[in-house]
Amino acid sequence: MALLSLDHPWAFTFGILGNIISFMVYLSPLPTFYRVYRKKSTEGFQCVPYVVALFSAMLWIYYALLKPNSYLLITINTIGCVIEFAYIIVYLVYAPKNQKICTAKLLLLLNVGLFGLILLLTLLLSKGPDRVRILGWVCVGFSVSVFVAPLSVIRLVIRTKSVEFMPFSLSFFLTLSAVVWFSYGLFTKDKYIALPNIIGFVFGIIQMVLYIVYKKSKQPAPIMEIKMPDHVIEIAKLGPTEKTFGVHPIEEHENNSDQGEQNECHDANNDEQTKEQFTTIEV
Repeated sequence: MALLSLDHPWAFTFGILGNIISFMVYLSPLPTFYRVYRKKSTEGFQCVPYVVALFSAMLWIYYALLKPNSYLLITINTIGCVIEFAYIIVYLVYAPKNQKICTAKLLLLLNVGLFGLILLLTLLLSKGPDRVRILGWVCVGFSVSVFVAPLSVIRLVIRTKSVEFMPFSLSFFLTLSAVVWFSYGLFTKDKYIALPNIIGFVFGIIQMVLYIVYKKSKQPAPIMEIKMPDHVIEIAKLGPTEKTFGVHPIEEHENNSDQGEQNECHDANNDEQTKEQFTTIEV
């Protein structure tokens, strides 16, 4: 680090600023996760950006370990791994069962399976500068995916016209972090750090613009509409053994004893018949 500060003072300065600002970026979702903890519910938001961010931080640590004088990358990405992992744990505790399963599968696939595969292939199939170059382009690809991951949030904001799940602080510090790390990559002549932060700057600007557009928008809660039939007529369902409001239909019978038995039947089934008194017929 001393060598970096002496040979590249501007790179060292932007590296320190990058560490501070990136730390703020990692902490910016805290209000959202505090609300998740308070309400004991994830309220429908996705954990994909945090899983992808964890994977990207793991890759950058591996890259920094291979490249000399990259201590500033190691420090901030180690902190990032710890914070992102904590977010994912909170999400897994309060997410619905199906989301827990999806998140666990994504963690195993991406952060265990794919990272292990990259680690194994780069160690076995390359060495020296070639290994750094190959891993650098891999880091560029997944850093871009970190910046693209919030697209799901952007789509949600446009659809609901609400910025509830896209805090302005996150968008602001994401944009500022992209500018600082681009400058760091520029002064250290590391294109693998500079390139993805150009895209990060663009997506950060888009998110801030959307926040300004929709921050005062109040989208009413959707109202369930019940469509009734066009023509409904209510009629009384009357039968020889039914009574309506205590009035019995009178029918003639050939045998008076049968009438007496029928009246007894009326009294016995009074409650059951009243429940079926009305029906609706669509015409």
